[in-house]
Amino acid sequence: MAVQLVWFKRDLRISDHGPLSQALHSGKCICLFVYETELIEAPDFDGAHLQFINQSLIELRNNLRRLGGELILRTGRMPDVLEHLCRDHKIDKIWAHEETFNNISYQRDRRVRRWAKSNGIEFAEIPQNGVVRRLKNRDGWAVKWQQRMNEAIIPAPTRIQTVLDIEPGEIKTEADFRINAFERKELQKGGENAAQICLESFLETRGSNYRGEMSSPVTAFRSCSRLSTYLAYGNISIKSVHQAAAARSAELKEIKKSGHTIEPTWLKSLSSFQGRLRWHCHFMQKLEDEPSIEFQNINRAYNGLRESEFNQYYFDAWCEGKTGYPMVDACMRALRQTGWINFRMRAMLVSFSSYHLWLHWRQPAVYLARRFLDYEPGIHYSQIQMQAGVTGINTVRIYSPIKQVLDHDPSGKFIRRFVPELADVPDEHLPEPHKMTAIEQKLYGCEIDKDYPSPIVNHKTAYKAARDRMYAIKRSKEAQSESEKVYEKHGSRRRPNKRTSRTRQKNGQSVQR
Repeated sequence: MAVQLVWFKRDLRISDHGPLSQALHSGKCICLFVYETELIEAPDFDGAHLQFINQSLIELRNNLRRLGGELILRTGRMPDVLEHLCRDHKIDKIWAHEETFNNISYQRDRRVRRWAKSNGIEFAEIPQNGVVRRLKNRDGWAVKWQQRMNEAIIPAPTRIQTVLDIEPGEIKTEADFRINAFERKELQKGGENAAQICLESFLETRGSNYRGEMSSPVTAFRSCSRLSTYLAYGNISIKSVHQAAAARSAELKEIKKSGHTIEPTWLKSLSSFQGRLRWHCHFMQKLEDEPSIEFQNINRAYNGLRESEFNQYYFDAWCEGKTGYPMVDACMRALRQTGWINFRMRAMLVSFSSYHLWLHWRQPAVYLARRFLDYEPGIHYSQIQMQAGVTGINTVRIYSPIKQVLDHDPSGKFIRRFVPELADVPDEHLPEPHKMTAIEQKLYGCEIDKDYPSPIVNHKTAYKAARDRMYAIKRSKEAQSESEKVYEKHGSRRRPNKRTSRTRQKNGQSVQR
């Protein structure tokens, strides 16, 4: 008997799952997840990612079993795994979600499509977010996004017919792969249930001060939605999140209209959050439209800007959180421990590596991909290029790591937690501890270049040099010409007014995690 095959990738859930729902209408199903060695052993993958995936798979398997189904686990390369399955089972159709991930997955999907066609097997790929495949241009994209977000939520199935005579396979661990180990201690837990709990806690309590507290790492861990990892692995659909946020906003408006009091920050916070859901897909669309931005400058006029000046010592110090700039170091160490940091701090980290250390963005991007538990390539590479100043359509933003302390951690709560060498340094010295006198250093138990490093570069000197070099290119006719092309391909079309330079700057809005 012919069966339907549902290929789970980064969509590890049963609710609002189009391929699963449609396959079940056609008869018996094989639900498959493949540990793809080429993805797992790639430089942008980490053991922490595998842990999150495994937690999600265990829950997914349990959910399918309760409905009479099974999650089949295999390890290998696609479509080789499909070839083996076809030897024992007649697969009539393969169902999967469209995926916008890295170049490896892009090439993998092309192989699977060719294989399916050559074997006479239909391969149906269904959208699961606001990314539009084979988009001609950005005109009308926002309307398409909204239409998708308003589609009905697909309920979880109540029963699954499955193939019984098939070995289910086992959960794999780090020991089964050549993989980067991880030493994280405070990672989010994977799974559909955890995603739902996270969403509910944000919309009911945590999100009330989202707009005002998203920028500081002191408050962001609680006040940001923390849904980015669950969206990245498809533990929850962005459509579900969008509709839940809209329903919560409508509920609060009704409460306010009836004369009851609500926290005054709620509605603006939800509005900001809903806007960032749209930007989430907006940036993913860039990679869908131009896969090369994983490796190449979006604006080709910036080619050669940093490539030949990579400083390994600077890069290593940045990775280890030993730059002598407390906010940079605290963020890098927090990221290593938790797998997450808020957007403003991500922007600061990339800005510091790109401008102060003059590192080409590609190696820091790969390192951060391993560190970010919520690694989403479409957002990741677009944002990193934006912060590195090589898109040509965004404002050059050179963050001052000193000012970031004053603005977002003036009492040192965050810094002291992740840089314990500075635990007893008074607040007034935290932005620039190297300026303490020798007596103060001994008094506060932090001797510079012994307990904590002096700044790896001089802020003012590095800032000026970077700014001069960036604007020398930005003002060139070549860069401006390339910027026009970049804007036509990737710029936002939500405001169809005159495309002035000011409008283009607005295209650099942040994607808040």
